[in-house]
Amino acid sequence: MFAIIQTGGKQYKVSVGDTVKVEKLELEVGSKVNFEVLLTSDNGKIVAGNPVLKNVTCVAEVVAQGKGDKIVVYKYKPKKNYRRKQGHRQPFTQVKIVEIK
Repeated sequence: MFAIIQTGGKQYKVSVGDTVKVEKLELEVGSKVNFEVLLTSDNGKIVAGNPVLKNVTCVAEVVAQGKGDKIVVYKYKPKKNYRRKQGHRQPFTQVKIVEIK
């Protein structure tokens, strides 16, 4: 069984026991969070919502908070002595899917 959940403007395909990195959620490590389910599949039977399924939720537990790898943003204009270098690390929340009910 798997489900398609939505959080942070993105969609993720998850199953029970999966660990997923999602956009940062302001939650403590060890707390539970419920996600909206857009679609479920169980033994080939697919049920899709419009836009979300009623009476179906995905329960996950927050495993860790962190930052992703550094991305370097470099701007320059040739022959004009213009250079700007900036780094960015996107924060994320790592969650483990406990159940889909």
